[in-house]
Amino acid sequence: MRFVQPFFAAALAIVATSAIAAPEIAVGGKAPANFTAIDASGKSRTLASIMGKKGTVLVFFRSARWCPFCQVQLKEMKALQAPLAAKGYTLAAISYDPPEALAKFAGAQGLGYTLLSDSKSAMINAFGLRDTAYAPGSFADGVPRASTLIISPKGEVHWKSVATDYKIRPQNAIILAAVDGLK
Repeated sequence: MRFVQPFFAAALAIVATSAIAAPEIAVGGKAPANFTAIDASGKSRTLASIMGKKGTVLVFFRSARWCPFCQVQLKEMKALQAPLAAKGYTLAAISYDPPEALAKFAGAQGLGYTLLSDSKSAMINAFGLRDTAYAPGSFADGVPRASTLIISPKGEVHWKSVATDYKIRPQNAIILAAVDGLK
């Protein structure tokens, strides 16, 4: 009987966590129509409000507060903003961090692109990118799998990279090549 209770508790936690996330959006699929998140200044943002003329590169990251791999990626992405803008794209990054933490990190690093807070992981779940490796109540419960998507102004996902290892992220050159490869 001692084995049965922990087994059912673990199974329930897995079912509860996996039930939250929608299926992962595929290339060719549409971003959630109800996309909303809070930027580092506390302003509510929609996908349309962060969209460039040709689209946006939307990066899902774990945390600017505690994930050193995310911190490095966010700093390195500063170099993407100008080349993307020249091509008609914007750059934005989203995590479950609160707006205050994003503002602090962006200010300290001199980031000029949009950081978005999805504190309840609603958009992370809607895109199907929630990392289900973390139990409910864990400090990392609600983080996304490290992912990069190129989204068109019509909301279509034209390209994506979803990490199987959170330590590995696409280099800036890969992202720019993906943008260049789009019609």
